[in-house]
Amino acid sequence: MKVLGLSGSNRKDGNTAFLVKKILDHVDEEECSEIQTEFITLSGKVIKPCTGCEKCKEKKWCVIEDDDWGTIAQKIVECDVLILGSPTYYYDVCGHLKNFMDRTYSLYHDRKLAGRNAVVVSVCADRGSERTLETLEGFVNTHEFSYLGFVDGRGYLPGDILKDKRAMKKTKEVAMTIIKLLRKNSEFIRSK
Repeated sequence: MKVLGLSGSNRKDGNTAFLVKKILDHVDEEECSEIQTEFITLSGKVIKPCTGCEKCKEKKWCVIEDDDWGTIAQKIVECDVLILGSPTYYYDVCGHLKNFMDRTYSLYHDRKLAGRNAVVVSVCADRGSERTLETLEGFVNTHEFSYLGFVDGRGYLPGDILKDKRAMKKTKEVAMTIIKLLRKNSEFIRSK
């Protein structure tokens, strides 16, 4: 069973990355050998925007090949649970992550992401994270993920998120939801 954490922030070690990693850390604390975790950040990655060419309808994969999108998208296709995080920029997801999400239209035609599970994470300095959560939830719903919950945090400077006790508590809660689901799935597979 694979849990993939993806931070869409351009801050490699910012608050969004911290919350996504914190959920993964809680999953790892359970020491369940059947559950593997991985963290990816879009920071430093080249993610070109969708051109709207519609060629993906035939190819069933995005035809833009000279950036980092394909490698990351393949990891999402292979995961059981996706933890998807974004900072809030102008009351919505950041542009870098939005480029990534738009390109997954190529995966939609054959429902390549359907049946997976997802947790969404948003961080804002003050306001606007509700719409960020709505955009992330819209993404996972469109791709037919099962929605396992969210973490919504407050922080601006790297590390500020540590002061948000509610968000810290929520990371543990969603991690336990993930563990419970994957253990149940693992037991079901073993019983067959």
